[in-house]
Amino acid sequence: MYPANSAMTTRINKLRALLKAEGLRAFFISHQPNIRYLTGFNAEDSWLLVTARHAVYITDFRYVLEASAGLKGIPVKLYTRSAYATLVELLKKERISRVAIEEQHTSVAQLGALKKALGTSIKLTLVCGIVEKLREIKDEQEISLIKGALRVHEESYRYLRRLVRPGLSELDVCLKLEHFVKSRGCGFSFDPIVASGPNSAYPHAKVTRRTFARNDVVLIDWGIDLNGYKSDLTRMFFLGRISKLIRTVNDTLVVAQQRAALAAQPNVPIAQVDYQARNYLEKHKLAKYFGHALGHGVGLEIHESPRLAASNRALLKPGMVITLEPAVYLPGKFGIRIEDMFLVTVKGARNLSGHIS
Repeated sequence: MYPANSAMTTRINKLRALLKAEGLRAFFISHQPNIRYLTGFNAEDSWLLVTARHAVYITDFRYVLEASAGLKGIPVKLYTRSAYATLVELLKKERISRVAIEEQHTSVAQLGALKKALGTSIKLTLVCGIVEKLREIKDEQEISLIKGALRVHEESYRYLRRLVRPGLSELDVCLKLEHFVKSRGCGFSFDPIVASGPNSAYPHAKVTRRTFARNDVVLIDWGIDLNGYKSDLTRMFFLGRISKLIRTVNDTLVVAQQRAALAAQPNVPIAQVDYQARNYLEKHKLAKYFGHALGHGVGLEIHESPRLAASNRALLKPGMVITLEPAVYLPGKFGIRIEDMFLVTVKGARNLSGHIS
């Protein structure tokens, strides 16, 4: 599914404005989700050059026909020798003597090869997070795609509620969930986490053959990929008797998430949102068992900007889609994570997944 030319043009023009503010005339983009965001085309082993006047999609023989058919409004340039040699050719044609690249998506080897290709006549500038900053704010089409992924997520959750029971293993549930999701024409955003009993105390537990027992805690964290856009939720399953400790931890996390959601207002520092959840856990002597960030942005990537952490002083903005996922991991006992997705609006954070519970 590709955006209309107007949406693509708007995104590229916004990028050009950012480049102009930085005094840059050309940007060579290599990160595939960034290329997909700007062009609407599912990039693979390709590059995008954006200048003040032009945008050019650079790819090789394997993808040139597909790109030429799928891309609307952007010329496709076939490279034969190397993408870097083609970049130099295009820059010289526009008489551009300096080009920016994505620092965080360029390896040392790639940087060396690029410098060699550019020689001494074209200077290189490293920039970080320019397109990612644009991607923080979702437009209506992006929000619609995320909601579509969440609808499939809701179907799969209803399926899990019927499925999860003592006697099945983590692997059994993971394989059955995979079959269910694929039968809906979707894929996973990431490898699911199915963690039971003491395994649930590992934040990113690997799926094992452990069999669910009575009175187990089962943590399942999975995401749906629908047309490139992602969902990410964690749901808890309690198989039998719920102990007082489990109930106390779960209830405390529910309130911690609620407090964070209330704080997630436009122009509020992200650190303040993290503080609301973490401070509540601290009052209940549970904060030391919560060692990761409160959440993250979700869109074309499962983890994208903004990162919701105590160190992030950036402000929340309307249009951001984020997770809020306070958790408590008690080593050797169990772990509980309460994770939902929220849309930041002018009136505050709206829970996009609260009905999936």
